[in-house]
Amino acid sequence: MHRRTFSLGLVALVGACGSREFESPRNLENACALIDERPHYGRAMRRAERRWNVPVHVQMAIIHQESRFDGDIRPPFRYALGVIPMGRQSSAIGYSQALDGTWEEYQVAQGRRRANRTDIDDATDFMGWYMNLTLERNGIPLDDTRRQYLAYHEGHTGYARGSYNSKPWLLDVAERVERRAEMYRLQLLAC
Repeated sequence: MHRRTFSLGLVALVGACGSREFESPRNLENACALIDERPHYGRAMRRAERRWNVPVHVQMAIIHQESRFDGDIRPPFRYALGVIPMGRQSSAIGYSQALDGTWEEYQVAQGRRRANRTDIDDATDFMGWYMNLTLERNGIPLDDTRRQYLAYHEGHTGYARGSYNSKPWLLDVAERVERRAEMYRLQLLAC
């Protein structure tokens, strides 16, 4: 009996230590409520802000757009003939929706081989790194949410070519991301 109880307790302990919050927070419209519900999100974003100078409200708005703060989100499957699964639309995963190649570039550049896209700390650090590359390569200030988002979505080369100009839907999304960042900025002042 003791052995069985010990085994169940050990399984429960290991499960609790390894669990992550993958579902979106309840209130995505209020930055203060979001951080109150998930304080470690706020700590991760403030750490990234200190290291990379990317404002928390910019990080929050882009994470909201990319994943709605769902750490396990993946792109939908593509189907042939409407029924035969052909794989996912892209390799993006996690809070930041970083693609495999870009994530691997980050891991090598930062010496963080064990970094995981489904971990908020790693995802915010990645975003800070990537946005600093955007500043370096494309000259986009770290607090320019709209243009940072366009470069984040299109990649540095795509942004430089102006590929977003042929995508009116993406320009609309970038405007929404910018408005959300401003909303979060004002809310964070009152927290």
